[in-house]
Amino acid sequence: FNAQRQEIKAAFKTLHGNDLVDNLKSELGGKFESLIVALMTPPIMYDVTCLRDAIKGAGTDEKGLIEILASRLPNEVNEIKSLYKREHNDDLEKDVTGDTGGNFSRMLVVLLQASRQQGIQEDLIQSDAQALLAAGEQKYGTDEGQFITILGNRSNAHLRRVFEEYRKLSGYEIEESIQRETSGTLQEVLLAVVKCARSVPGYFAESLYNAMKGAGTDDQKLIRIMVSRSEVDMMDIRAEFRKRFATSLHKTIQGDTSGDYRKALQLLCGGDDA
Repeated sequence: FNAQRQEIKAAFKTLHGNDLVDNLKSELGGKFESLIVALMTPPIMYDVTCLRDAIKGAGTDEKGLIEILASRLPNEVNEIKSLYKREHNDDLEKDVTGDTGGNFSRMLVVLLQASRQQGIQEDLIQSDAQALLAAGEQKYGTDEGQFITILGNRSNAHLRRVFEEYRKLSGYEIEESIQRETSGTLQEVLLAVVKCARSVPGYFAESLYNAMKGAGTDDQKLIRIMVSRSEVDMMDIRAEFRKRFATSLHKTIQGDTSGDYRKALQLLCGGDDA
């Protein structure tokens, strides 16, 4: 567990007078090093590091920003914001808006407010579904603001009811409408939010599948998800993966990676759902 790894790190420094992570970095290399260093980082700190890299690296890693901000719970987002400030003496929201633009930026700012409503507001289900329909399919052009407000502020349980109502009203899944009515990074973040509202483990199962399918592997994404979900919902992710892709996460990792890197990822995955 991560908490135990933090104790090991502290004990190492007490015994040897130097930093375990620095030691590991000098001994290891490549993807395996990245994975091990990530595992030695406390969870919220790891999110902060990933966000910082996504913003301050060469170009902006929009996919990294979307994945973290769309999937974390409001209390986690608040912890991320305060730790980001403490570590980097910068405001996360300012850094995000300085590096993104337009409606994509607006949606990220809404997610950073971490003020999703709790529970289901029965009296708003119908009107939310109608507002989304009026803002998209029934309009010449799109009122992106409505999508941002509703998808950014309602609880996941509430949104699931809205999506059901939306399908009854329009005959479309909300994802289909978002694909038709929006584009680019705004579309990506809205779809991520919808997928997380439907099922966070489902969202990560799909992201892992996409990181490994086809030629080449998105190792950055693979490491980020396997590390950050290992003590959260890995069993559920495995179950969703099996259900959606007719193969197991364990087997997919087996076929896509090698060496110690593979072994470590498979340990994080746990068993094989054959």
